[in-house]
Amino acid sequence: MSNKIRYNSANIFFREKFGDKVIKVALDGGFTCPNRDGTLSYGGCIFCSEKGSGDFAGDRSLDIEKQFEVSRQKMNKKWKDGKYIAYFQAFTNTYAPLEYLQKIFTKASNLPDVVGIFIATRPDCITEDIAKFLGELNKKIYVCIELGFQTSKGESIKLINRCYENEVFEDCIEMLNKYNIDIIVHTILGLPYESKQDMLNTVKYVSKFNISGIKLQLLHIIKDTALHKLYIKNPFKILTLEEYVDIVVSCIENLPTNIVIHRVTGDGDKNTLVEPKWSLNKKVVLNSINRELNIRDTYQGVLFSQ
Repeated sequence: MSNKIRYNSANIFFREKFGDKVIKVALDGGFTCPNRDGTLSYGGCIFCSEKGSGDFAGDRSLDIEKQFEVSRQKMNKKWKDGKYIAYFQAFTNTYAPLEYLQKIFTKASNLPDVVGIFIATRPDCITEDIAKFLGELNKKIYVCIELGFQTSKGESIKLINRCYENEVFEDCIEMLNKYNIDIIVHTILGLPYESKQDMLNTVKYVSKFNISGIKLQLLHIIKDTALHKLYIKNPFKILTLEEYVDIVVSCIENLPTNIVIHRVTGDGDKNTLVEPKWSLNKKVVLNSINRELNIRDTYQGVLFSQ
């Protein structure tokens, strides 16, 4: 990496792959989650909002073509040119019959100027048939699966009500690899009672597998979630900006350079975000991370070891 590029960002990846600015359009495919409907649990993971972590997704009362057009018109005010990723973010976006998935993702692949489909889901909600279909679709348009993993720590897995073991994640990675589907792993930094070493352990664990990308998401306490109720009842430590920056930079140092870092913070809704309030100024957070990388004169992968 050059002196100016200290980590492998999504912007770099998209420009190299598609030769243009790429804009994500969050779509709501009308899914739910086995952690909400009683199949595994009720209420979802404790950090998840009532919109299934799709707070910026389209209106699920509209079909995806209309959702896309509404979002595209908004995006065009900021970016006149560019290509689009159809991003299925809310809830568990493979938790449906195969026929429905074939219909909705094929529709998404035919949206104007869409060059890829990103599908956020759980590793226990991808069957062999689903993986095979996505592998075939991937031959026509870029498909990437985003697995909600969050943490490798056993106590935290129970606390956040994830409802699947790490072995399920490992099996899913192996299956998606078989069909040559790119994988992004979503992790959360700042979960209750986790130390910096716990968070680094998660990053190191994830780095062992054949994945293409990772998201380093700051924990957001969202109003009226189970996490918010836990915080009111038994307040736990919230990371300061300085602590978070230190952890993110350390995570970057421990990630191999071939893994694309798709996120280093997160977008919170000012109307529902309880903590940390400092995260609302995303520009300050990103500038602080870049400044710390420069101060340390460090790069992605400098501490990575097999």
